[in-house]
Formats: sequence, C-alpha cells, structure tokens
Amino acid sequence: MHETGPFSIPAIRDFVPPKLRPWIIIAFVIVFQFSGGLYLAAVSEMVGSTALMQEDIMMAGYASMIGMGLTFAIMFRLKFRFASKTSLMTCSIALIVSNLICMQTHSIPVLVITCFFAGIFRMWATFECNSTIQLWLTPKRDLSVFFCFIYLLVQSCIQLSGLITVYTAFWAKWEYMHWLIIGLLLLVMLATLCLFRSYRSLPKLPLFGIDWLGALMWGLVLLCILFVCVYGEHYDWYQSFQIRAATVIGILILALNLWRASFIRHPFIALKTWTYRAVWFPFILYIVIDILLAPSHLFEHIYMESILEYDALNVISLNWAVLLGIIVGAGFTFFTFSRRKWRYKTMTVIAFSSITGYLMYFYFGIDYALPKETLFVPLFLRSFGYVIIAICFLTVLSRVPFQHFFQAVSVQSFVSAGFGGALGTAILGHALNGAMKKNSMLLGSVVDHVNPFISRIPVGEVYGAVQQQALMVSMKELYGWLTLMALFCLLAFLVYESDIRPYKVLHPTYRSIRRFVKHELRIDKKLEATA
Repeated sequence: MHETGPFSIPAIRDFVPPKLRPWIIIAFVIVFQFSGGLYLAAVSEMVGSTALMQEDIMMAGYASMIGMGLTFAIMFRLKFRFASKTSLMTCSIALIVSNLICMQTHSIPVLVITCFFAGIFRMWATFECNSTIQLWLTPKRDLSVFFCFIYLLVQSCIQLSGLITVYTAFWAKWEYMHWLIIGLLLLVMLATLCLFRSYRSLPKLPLFGIDWLGALMWGLVLLCILFVCVYGEHYDWYQSFQIRAATVIGILILALNLWRASFIRHPFIALKTWTYRAVWFPFILYIVIDILLAPSHLFEHIYMESILEYDALNVISLNWAVLLGIIVGAGFTFFTFSRRKWRYKTMTVIAFSSITGYLMYFYFGIDYALPKETLFVPLFLRSFGYVIIAICFLTVLSRVPFQHFFQAVSVQSFVSAGFGGALGTAILGHALNGAMKKNSMLLGSVVDHVNPFISRIPVGEVYGAVQQQALMVSMKELYGWLTLMALFCLLAFLVYESDIRPYKVLHPTYRSIRRFVKHELRIDKKLEATA
C-alpha cells in the first residue's frame, strides 16, 4: 500500500507556510539545474578567450552529463545517509567551487574532472529536491506523472539556461554567467540555513556496500567513448594513436568491469540489469533517436550561422520555439499517457512522426533565404517529439524489478544524457565531411578556365561559392537519408503489435525502499563477519 496522508515537508521550519514549501523546493531545483561546470551555449566565447579547442569544451560539458548519469544508481543511499539540509548545503558548496575552477582554469584534465564531479553534485541536489515533493506532485506515486514534471523542468531549464548564458555573454562576458550562478547558489545556501532544520525521520544508513570502484570504471568507460566521439574527427579517427589508445583502454576497462560484476555481491550495475527488454531496447532506440536528432547539434548551427548569417542572439532566440515544444509535449504526454493511459506504441508513433516531420521540413525547406519565423515549426516538432519519447522510455523502466530500477535509470542516462548526443554528432559529422568532399569535387569539375563565366570571377569568390553550395547540397542529402531512416523506424513501429499501457507504474514507498536497503546491509555485514 502507498501512503495517501497529507503532504508535508518536515525538514522545513514551522514558520514557513505549508503551501509555500513545495515552491521553495522547485525554486531550488531550477537553480541547481541552471548550475554546472560549463555552459555550452557560450562555447564560442570560451574558445576565443581560453585558447582551448571547441572539442575541449564539449568534452568537459559531456563529462558533466556522465557524472549525472552515474549518480542515479546511488541516489537513495545518499538520501538515507544525509539529511536534506546537509545535502543541499554540500551540493551548493561543491557547485560554487566547480564554477570558480571552471572559470579560472585552462587545463583540460582539470576542466573535465571538475565538470564530472559537478554533474554528480548537481544530480544529487536535484534528486534531493524532487524526491521531497514527489507526494505533492502525485500522491499515488505514479511515475508517469512524476516523469512528466521531471522532463518539463529539466528540458525547460536547459533552454532557459542557454538563453541566459548567451545574453549574459553578449552584454558582458561569459564569466558573468558563472558569477550569476554562484550568487544564486549563495542565496540557496542562505535560504537553506534559515528555512531548513537538520530533520531525520529515521536513523541514517551508512554508505556501506556501494561499489565505488565499479562506478569509477563505468565513468572511465564512458569518458573513453566520449573522447573517441568528440575528438575523432580532429585526430582523423583511427589513423591517430590517441583514438586507438582510447578505444583499447575503454574496451579493456569495460571487459574487466563486466567480469568483476559477474562475481561480486553488489556491482554498481548488475549484469542482470542489461538482460531486461525494458533496458536494452530503449537503449538501442535512444542511439537511433540521437542519430536522427544529430542535426540539431551540427547542421542547424552551421546553417544558421554560415548560410543565413544569423548572429548569436538570433540563433538563441529560437530556443523559445524549442521551449514551447517542450511545454506542449509534456502537457500532451501528461493528459494522454499519464491520465488516459495511452499505449507505449501509440506515444512512440506520435513522437517518431513529429521527429520525421522535423527532418522532412528541413529536407524540403532548406534554402539560402529562409525567414527565421519558418524555423519555429521544425524546432517545435523536434522538442515535442523528444519529450514524449523521453518520458515514455523512462516510464517503461518501471517494468524492471525495483532492486535493478535505479541501475536501469543509470544505464538509460548513459546514452540519453551522456554519450548519445556525442555519438550521433560524430556519425553525422563524419558523413557530412565525406559528402562535402564528394559534392565539392562534382561541383568543382565545371570550374575551369574553359568556362567563360568563371574566368571573370575572382578565384576566392569561386571557391567560396563552390564550398557553400557543396555544404547546402550535402546537408540536404543527409537530411534525406535521415528522413528515410525515420520513416523506416515509423513503419516498423506501426507494424509492431503491442498493447502495453502505463499501468502499475507506482514508485515504492520510501519506507519499503529503506527496509530493502537495510536488509541488504545486514546480510553484507554477516557475510563480512563470516569471512
């Protein structure tokens, strides 16, 4: 049975009105979601002022996502060990230190490691806040409802953070974004000291039996994958020693980690977790989706900045269309998937139809003089479809037994928030380079002194025109291939028979989770004493 008593937050002092308490927690979540090691919307300004490559900045930004994904597997252990006040203060201090380091250092290893740990503390603070108000959002602990709120909040904060970062960098300097977040985190610390008390309803459970070495090894494997994806084109892929070394190291650590997980009692991610269909099937689909949505990280910026010649403010203003798609997508999923219990298949078909529409719009509409307003529709469709698919894929993990549920969430976050975007961008970027070479050669075959028109134009202008036209043709060609791929996936989902609906997706009570963890710790101590 699930508790249905009146909602309360006993960690907040009594003088705070009960109706105001959840909104204070939501304000905290927004600040923590804005915070992080780096703010990738200002990557161009950072490259110019730090003398780092864009790949260096992207590597550090993705490392933060890897840290966030690893934290899911131990979230409840952290919650049962530390009081809310302690967790919020610790995470705020850690994120302030991370912002100060990232703002000052030019060392790539320091930047990557700092961002990695910033992602861990960011996710810890976010979970502490969201788990506190879970019963306020859904008294029945319905995960389909809870995840609608989670993705609405997280994805909206990503878009708003990009807007604030670019406007801050435009009117001042990119470092001012770090100072703004540090100020907000100091306000969170002040509010926590004044409004929270060190409340603990049950005795704390020690951080015993956690596979820290396994967590480190998974982090190293994912960082190796990121290195290959981010730096692959720069180092000419497997023609370079760096990419070959990163691949070999990643495979060796992965093999050692899986072998180790086969015999220890509490591996960080159990081998059994990978055998559930609800885990490996969305994992594969996420890779497909990241490839389909890779133009949002690559083509859109090239097209808007190089072809349409938009400045940074015009480019980032399109985030409002993306934000609208997120809000509409989360609301649509809430009323259809969470309330009316539409099938997973139906929601997936709707999401893939939206993503297909996004790709088709660019394939048929890409042009040299496209008005900015016409870009609102495809960007809306992209974010609308992605939010639907993300909520459904996260909810389907409720079909995994609870002892492996949070490990499954970590596995899914490895690809959805970790290396998936980098992998899709790497694949599409490599395809774009190949298509550019081919189309430049074909277009340049008629550019010679025999052509009377070409001889009257300066060589530099001819070369620039050929390269620009080759870029447009290459992007249109790849948009076409991605559209065919999306249509094939859509057809496969239409043919596939499935009547699974989001019934019985209730989160266990914290008391039952604590009882399970306590039982496991008791067994571990007995085994240790016997040994």
